[in-house]
Amino acid sequence: MNTYRKYRLYTTIFPLILILSLLPWGEGRSLPAAAKVTAPAAPAPIQPINPSASKEASALLSYLSNLSGKGMISGQHDYLESPDEFNNKLRTTTGRYAVLHGYELGAIGNQSKETIAKQRQAVVDSAIRWHEGGGIVAMTFHQNLPGTAPVWTNVQKPLSQSQFKLYVTPGTPQYKALVAELDEVAKYLGELRDAGVPVLWRPYHEMNGGWFWWGQKDDFAKLWDLVYDRMVNTHKLNNLLWVWNPNAPNKSSEPYAAYFPGIAKVDILAADIYDNDFKQSYYDSLLKLADGKPIGIGESGELPDPVIMSQKQSKWVYTMTWGKMLVENNPTVKIQSFMNHKYTVSREDYKLAAGAKTHAAAVSSRNGLRGQYYGNMDLSGTPLLTRNDSTLQFNWHGNSPAPGLPKDSFSVRWTGTLKPLYSEKYTFTASSDDGIRVWIGGKLLIDSWKNQSSASKEGSITLSAGTPYAIKVEYYENRGDASVSLMWRSQSQKQMIIPQSALTLP
Repeated sequence: MNTYRKYRLYTTIFPLILILSLLPWGEGRSLPAAAKVTAPAAPAPIQPINPSASKEASALLSYLSNLSGKGMISGQHDYLESPDEFNNKLRTTTGRYAVLHGYELGAIGNQSKETIAKQRQAVVDSAIRWHEGGGIVAMTFHQNLPGTAPVWTNVQKPLSQSQFKLYVTPGTPQYKALVAELDEVAKYLGELRDAGVPVLWRPYHEMNGGWFWWGQKDDFAKLWDLVYDRMVNTHKLNNLLWVWNPNAPNKSSEPYAAYFPGIAKVDILAADIYDNDFKQSYYDSLLKLADGKPIGIGESGELPDPVIMSQKQSKWVYTMTWGKMLVENNPTVKIQSFMNHKYTVSREDYKLAAGAKTHAAAVSSRNGLRGQYYGNMDLSGTPLLTRNDSTLQFNWHGNSPAPGLPKDSFSVRWTGTLKPLYSEKYTFTASSDDGIRVWIGGKLLIDSWKNQSSASKEGSITLSAGTPYAIKVEYYENRGDASVSLMWRSQSQKQMIIPQSALTLP
């Protein structure tokens, strides 16, 4: 065997011997099992920044997070004075509703306080209906400079940096005026909380532009922190998802980052984009700042192109067209094309994909009051009917409350527990036809046990937040019309029917 062949044989056999020598010997010799490859863990689900966020708010944030890259929710804004006008117009034009209905809580028409209250209540009523119909609610607040008249020029009132500081400094008259207006708005947001409605709450938007009194302020984050603390820690508005919403950085507005309060203080990031100016840089820079959290187009005058969005800017999870610009800035054929595109999510699509539930299904079965209905006026004997009632708001007119009960000469006793959100004095108002008695925490607050026609009686008691109090209400009907309702109010809460979420069965 020549030297070359010996060398080739050696170089072939030696590595084999070396490999075998390194293998483990046991009962028998075998090749090692293939190494197990662990797949990378799925990213943790996005959680709301409010650790006490409602289950509805958490579920909505989860849906938006999962939608990223798969589709874009359609949205339509409406004004304070007409909260359903353009949302309905969109439906008439296209045959489909948007998912996201944007509402306004700021007043700019120099309305009276009474008119503003009626308009805000109409907004709340519409938002509850929208949620129950399977849609998503967004709230905007064009706030006049606190302490000034509710007109547009006061929303845009010039304010220096030193003047702005007074509004975010506790104890100043300006701070107190700001907080008072936030507290008033919180009462309406509280109705949405009590109705189980999650809200995309976008306060002090477009802060990187100089056209609002809160705009382009070095310490904008102090205002953001102030409103969060007031709404969450004082008013327990755990139904809010916090949307930080600058303007797209262009020649009139500055880059996002200077006004960003921090990723730990926002749930969603959005940008307002007008003049059909959907630059890639607006999207890329916001997406980077979001660090995995959902992003949306908070306002636009022109509808974006769903084809371009799906190909180049697919992380936008929603867009919202601003009021009358829907029809002023977009031809009908474009509106129809957008709403019927496969990438655009309509309300019908959302209801199917997200399994959107009505308010009634969202409320715990343990919430409400136990009602015992008697076939006499003095609550005697055995009840003819025992059932769970969600709230005390009944108007039976001349009819029976339920089959098997008389339409006259009956009585009802409701029992359960009541849990307030605030530590302050509450005033309870009972309206009835005929007699009524109300006990809270064992104290008789209202005693009007007599024949009466639609009378209202009040009683007050100081309650502690989060503490359950026994509640008992007794009512009787003599003859004719029959009705009964129980409302409450406090310094921090507008007068309203006691909601089901505040009541627990015995």
